Amino acid sequence: MCELLGMSANTPTDLCFSFTGLTRRGGETGPHKDGWGVAFYQGKGVRLFHDAESCATSKIAEFVGKVPIKSKTAICHIRQANVGNINLSNTHPFTRELWGRYWVFAHNGQIPGFTRRVGTYEAVGDTDSEELFCDLMNSIRQNLPRDAMPQQLASALVSLAQEYAQQGVFNCLLSNGDWLFSFCSTKMASITRRAPFGPACLKDVEVEVDFSAETTTNDVVSIIATDPLTHDEEWDIYERGEWKLWQLGEVIASGKVDVPVHKTETSMVSPANMPRDCE
Repeated sequence: MCELLGMSANTPTDLCFSFTGLTRRGGETGPHKDGWGVAFYQGKGVRLFHDAESCATSKIAEFVGKVPIKSKTAICHIRQANVGNINLSNTHPFTRELWGRYWVFAHNGQIPGFTRRVGTYEAVGDTDSEELFCDLMNSIRQNLPRDAMPQQLASALVSLAQEYAQQGVFNCLLSNGDWLFSFCSTKMASITRRAPFGPACLKDVEVEVDFSAETTTNDVVSIIATDPLTHDEEWDIYERGEWKLWQLGEVIASGKVDVPVHKTETSMVSPANMPRDCE
């Protein structure tokens, strides 16, 4: 499988702390060594970084982890390949344009033999994840108006996510820069940080940060991840079939749908879940 990381904030915020924790899982504390990518929304533009190398050793990942790229919405993915070759075209997150905005998508799971419905969007690589994204985008383009409100989009996205989750494991993050949609088929967690801020320590590397020194009393920053990234904070664990629509760090819509347990599901537990102490 793979791991996801998303951020929704009400003020431009860097992802360095969470990204540092996730990169350790990309070949060091976890097996997700088959490429990685991250997308930072800045206005209507998207700053994208991809590499087919392990993010634990990638020089590009090292650069991204050190540069405070500020964004209100970001999506990151580390890959453990199961469908598709290990190359740049198969690294998430994927991006497409729709209605004058860039849509960014990352997927954790596997849907064997998925066939995309015919439409405008086609996959570049050979992963089921990109086929799913193109199918989703074709459906949105064909069935919703250009001025669809976030809640209207959420209803369509939940219906599609449930359809995909009937066929296999479908955990995903999706954004158009205005909102961030998260859907849990098997595993996902989130945390919202707001005043009063305090310290936090990563699970996968001995790094601690005092958020009170980095934020203002008005800041709201939410992090969504496959597994909690810190061991000294209380994360909200998603239930199977749970979804949330985020905007400016807050949940603006949420719910839960029925999704089956698939016989082909594999454990997503990795050494990344083992905590380390900060000194």
